[in-house]
Amino acid sequence: MLKINRKILSNGLRLVHFEDKATQMVALNLLYDVGAKDENPYKTGFAHLFEHLMFSGSENAPSYDEPLQNAGGENNAWTNNDITNFYLTVPRQNVEVGFWLESDRMFNLSINERSVTVQKDVVTEEFKQRYLNQPYGDVGHLIRELAYKVHPYRWPTVGRDISHIKNANIEDVQQFYDKFYTPNNAILAVTGGIDFETAVGLTEKWFGSIERFSDFKKPLIIEPAQQEKRFLEVRRSVPVDMLVMAFHMCDRRSRNYYAFDILSDILSNGASSRLYQRLVLDRKVFSSIDAYVSGSVDAGLFHIGGKPHERVSLSEAEAAIWEELALLKEEKIADYELDKVKNKFESNYIFNNISYLNVATNIAWFELLGDVEEINRVVSDYKSISAELLQEIAKSTFIPENSSVLYYRKDNTQL
Repeated sequence: MLKINRKILSNGLRLVHFEDKATQMVALNLLYDVGAKDENPYKTGFAHLFEHLMFSGSENAPSYDEPLQNAGGENNAWTNNDITNFYLTVPRQNVEVGFWLESDRMFNLSINERSVTVQKDVVTEEFKQRYLNQPYGDVGHLIRELAYKVHPYRWPTVGRDISHIKNANIEDVQQFYDKFYTPNNAILAVTGGIDFETAVGLTEKWFGSIERFSDFKKPLIIEPAQQEKRFLEVRRSVPVDMLVMAFHMCDRRSRNYYAFDILSDILSNGASSRLYQRLVLDRKVFSSIDAYVSGSVDAGLFHIGGKPHERVSLSEAEAAIWEELALLKEEKIADYELDKVKNKFESNYIFNNISYLNVATNIAWFELLGDVEEINRVVSDYKSISAELLQEIAKSTFIPENSSVLYYRKDNTQL
């Protein structure tokens, strides 16, 4: 049981805290409630751009990395469709350096032609290397646009098109910063060798004077229920074919999220999972296969993807997956199989929360979802999922009308 402390500053910044007396290090995790879903459909990739821009220096710290490294600290960041997340670790005696750096780039980020041009070049080069020039790199773009027609999850974090970042001007960048990188749109998690009183004092000192830029309510965009199977076939210069299937599922706040997560583990978590045992080892339909849930805040996708053996057609591979999904609908999962997955989840959860840095990331995430104390209930909630509920969800989810299927074929003419 983690003892979580919580305070909201007058400017709206939410502070969540956990003291770990076993370490002399402190972690600061600053989560901004902005991701790719908050972008203009014709100006995408901005959240990812800011993941980079936030390291370009601020008014009082021209170099972000140098003072933190001199204080013995480390840092990194990541972005997804829902959030942009920055974190650092620093020895307890130098923790104020971390508060200073994070507050200064929240309020005084250096946004100028040079910094924007440099980071635009970095991001567009990453787009080319990871998504345009890498085998299977555009799979995420294709399956998202196939599955989503209304919701902004229809483009990935890197952006919808490389031209959006290439053509971004400094006014666009400044407006995005002013709107989203504000204390009332952020959650600061402080964990490790620091008590709550000290954490509150430093948060008030360094963040308390930052004014909220504006109050705004994000529009709730609901993807309409899918009514028919969607299909797309493409040819690319890749070594082998790939099959990708996606099914609409619930949002992350729903209790049923844990059921979907269990179903994905039943299918593909580890060498004893169903898809690996039956379709890779026994029937040799696939050389590799995976199933996972997106875990997004809004209603997400249940993904199944794999590379069939050369002798197996994509239609045969798809049929084999439908057979496995039918078993989930026709037969209740046995107690031993369900307990195995639940026990593995519990052990992974315990191991994950040993690290004070992981705790910082996790409590910021649960605070965003609306209840930071859920971190202490997640194992029991996960374990409460019954075989009957799993069968019920499988019946309503794994149907053709709720599926988007991508045949990603190798183009022999280009090999």
